[in-house]
Amino acid sequence: MASLDIADQERASLTQRPRRHAALIELSLAVGSFAIGTGEFAIMGLLPDVARGLQVTTPEAGHAISAYALGVVVGAPTIAVLAAKLSRRTLLLGLMAVFMLANFASAMAPTYGVFVLFRFLSGLPHGAYFGVAALVAAAMVAPNKRTQAVGRVMLGLTVATLVGTPLTTVLGQFFGWRSLFVFVGAIGAITIGLLAVYLERDRVLEGAGALRELGAFRRKQVWLTLGIAGIGFGGMFCVFSYIVPTAVQVAGLSEAYAPVLMTAFGLGMVTGNLVGAWIADKGLMRTIGSVLAANALVLCLFSLTAASPAMLTFCVFLIGCGVAIGPALQIRLMDVAGDAQTLAAALNHSAFNIANALGAWLGGLTITWGFGYAATGWVGAALSVCGLGVFALSVTAERRARA
Repeated sequence: MASLDIADQERASLTQRPRRHAALIELSLAVGSFAIGTGEFAIMGLLPDVARGLQVTTPEAGHAISAYALGVVVGAPTIAVLAAKLSRRTLLLGLMAVFMLANFASAMAPTYGVFVLFRFLSGLPHGAYFGVAALVAAAMVAPNKRTQAVGRVMLGLTVATLVGTPLTTVLGQFFGWRSLFVFVGAIGAITIGLLAVYLERDRVLEGAGALRELGAFRRKQVWLTLGIAGIGFGGMFCVFSYIVPTAVQVAGLSEAYAPVLMTAFGLGMVTGNLVGAWIADKGLMRTIGSVLAANALVLCLFSLTAASPAMLTFCVFLIGCGVAIGPALQIRLMDVAGDAQTLAAALNHSAFNIANALGAWLGGLTITWGFGYAATGWVGAALSVCGLGVFALSVTAERRARA
């Protein structure tokens, strides 16, 4: 199969590195994941501050989250196709440079409209970076260890919610919300340095090009897998985008409690990422279906218990655990994409950020229409159930194709 041939071409060269060198490459990629994760999630803990600083309402400030997500959705496929003939190293360095500059610009945005524009630009490199980083990581290990390798790279994203997001929330409360984007831009600069040192120059794979990458769109299972992520993962963002005002308005907590919630969410993401990647290497499709079902139950529990500070914090931890589906869906897309590996890998993060935009938008509508902050959990649970329905279609279609 073409996809296996491509993977074998990369693995033949990449697995020849000493394990220590491979670990340094994974670390460099994970630092970039940390920068991107902090930039994506930290604004959620400072959303009321952003709203006050730019003189808009909290739901309006939430549109900046959707703008970032839209940038990911647009940027991932566009960059993957247009940059198909670039080497992995060149593409990763270029993507991180754009991310760094756009975050520095976000810190200096004078108005709400300009800020939203820079958040859109910050999102453009997101999906392509994670997609290419996943391909590099997966090619450095044996086939039955791929999900764990991708999970280690994405660990930077989950550690961002555990360390980066609470840290920037505290920094933002003391030095202003703009400081978080300066911090994110600085981590982006460090990533560029690490990749320049440890990720050696590579060659473009034979036959690489835009037309080959666009072939991913002809595959039904690619669309179904993207649907699972784009719909089923929206519940997390529906709730978490407004978690600080929920804590204040429903649980009666102060905004100073926000770093605790960010830490709980981060612990959940780290747990879900590590455990989910390990389980997925033993049963990929079972992991995807089980996580979707568990997410639906957790989001229902959130709505029922949001008034309790202890249960709110516990539910935030469990919602974070739902990120276990991320590495599994990344490998699933790589398996069903044929020879369009770069586009498929990048599209996974477009799908997750469709979920981000959809969840934040529906959560904002739910609040604006007067259903209350706790009601975001019910909407999120419905999205998880819809994602489970798409998963069922994918499994059914695959069984029919095999038959």
